[in-house]
Amino acid sequence: TSLRLGLHGLSQKTLDGYVGFANLPNQVYRKSVKKGFEFTLMIVGEAGLGKSTLINSLFLTELYSTEYPGPTRRVQKTLKHVTDEGGVHLFLTIVDTPGFGDAVDNSECWQPVIDYIDSNFEEFLNAESRVNRRQILKPLDIEFMKRLHEKVNIIPLVAKADTLTPDECQFFKKQISREIKEHKINVYEFPETHDDEENKILRKIKDRFPLAVVGSCTVLDVGGRRVRGRQYPWGVAEVENGEHCDFTILRNMLIRTHMQDLKDVTNNVHYENYRSRKLAAVTCNGDNSKAKSTVSK
Repeated sequence: TSLRLGLHGLSQKTLDGYVGFANLPNQVYRKSVKKGFEFTLMIVGEAGLGKSTLINSLFLTELYSTEYPGPTRRVQKTLKHVTDEGGVHLFLTIVDTPGFGDAVDNSECWQPVIDYIDSNFEEFLNAESRVNRRQILKPLDIEFMKRLHEKVNIIPLVAKADTLTPDECQFFKKQISREIKEHKINVYEFPETHDDEENKILRKIKDRFPLAVVGSCTVLDVGGRRVRGRQYPWGVAEVENGEHCDFTILRNMLIRTHMQDLKDVTNNVHYENYRSRKLAAVTCNGDNSKAKSTVSK
């Protein structure tokens, strides 16, 4: 190999053999062709200038036709069309500006165009800002919890935690917590106690929420120990191993430490709220009936 100084002070080496990364441009090309290309074109001008004819001439096809009339005679401002050339797909969007320059007073007739461009920039900026804030919860999950969070104790879980890396798992937990907060969904709240040690344990549990769990009924032999887990080529994901998932925290909380509090909250909060709403509805209906009866007399 020969060594020489490259761009930005980095050393470059010429390889003796073929490694394969020289094929990367071809991979990018194939990916681009498969995906296709997008192009947006805005055409601005007064009516009758031949905008439709110009567009048809540019792309050698009748983009504007009886089905898709020209900008002057069409209600929609945009025309979307997919064209193909040599196996390459082009997703073409043509933006019209109907009425531009046709008014008696054309002062600031460019403002709608500026507003349209700015709105697209704003939309792109918002989408770009959401790249690392993608939704983890499905709309069905969110709506389901919204409908039930005032009736039951909700304990959110991250299922199949063995399919996630530790970093991915932490990311999921943070995202789920954020989305639950954004949608104002009430989840089960651990009761505070006067015991400092118990509060420390509670804080540790809260830091692990939402709990990431693994489920398995298969018993495996791991180093002479019989454990419930899932066998993978890289090893075993143990259900009851705190380093692998939060299953033991969930089991302890549901059965050993907070079962009674869960029942109390259901009875004293959720049921009482239901009972109060039901009685209020009955009372309201009773008053309405009396009022109608009085009026009829």
